[in-house]
Amino acid sequence: MIPAARRLLAQRSAVRFAALLLLLGCLALLLVLVPRPALAELPAQADRLGRAAPVAAVVGGALLLVALVPRTFVTLASGALFGALEGAVYALGAALLAAALGFAVGRALGREFVAERVRGRLARLDRWFARQSVLGVMTVRLLPISGFGLVSYGYGTTGARLLPFLVGSVLASTPTAFGYAALGAAVSTPDEVNWLTVAPAGLGLVATVVLGHTWWRAERRRRRATSGTVDPSG
Repeated sequence: MIPAARRLLAQRSAVRFAALLLLLGCLALLLVLVPRPALAELPAQADRLGRAAPVAAVVGGALLLVALVPRTFVTLASGALFGALEGAVYALGAALLAAALGFAVGRALGREFVAERVRGRLARLDRWFARQSVLGVMTVRLLPISGFGLVSYGYGTTGARLLPFLVGSVLASTPTAFGYAALGAAVSTPDEVNWLTVAPAGLGLVATVVLGHTWWRAERRRRRATSGTVDPSG
């Protein structure tokens, strides 16, 4: 082993960060190798759990999300199990729990290593994450850059605050949660899906557009204020 690598592995923060990378690699491998169940078969599994099914759905969904399973599949499955409205609520519960778990793991295993080594532009980026509000977290969540679980782990390695991260994660997940849960419900029980059950998906889409426009105006106003000019649309 070369001396530089030996010195690096002698540092506890480096060992923890290596463990985080190994964990992510193993989860990605399992994601490829383990088959996913058919959505139409899920309601029968929920019947066997009885009253414990909602708790199992939230906890199990959260574990799947931190295992890097796409949130789309988890939400579709929740809709297939419980219907459009209940499925969306349980999917959001799973998203909240998964965001907290992923953030905690990323913070415990990766934050010290990152904080010791960020310099220049990376340091400014880390400070940007530390200053982020709920709206900033929502913006990152809505960008198609990576999966839900991976973003949670990544946020934990930054200086981001936990509460804005959790709130922003849930709010950003809400629009698609209702939409995908309605699709999942349509797969298992198509006769029970009507305009009342899918209406929240449309409202969520409108909310996403409004939030995006609000963020864009706020960002433009901030940049103009920084440059010393006044935003005439303000």
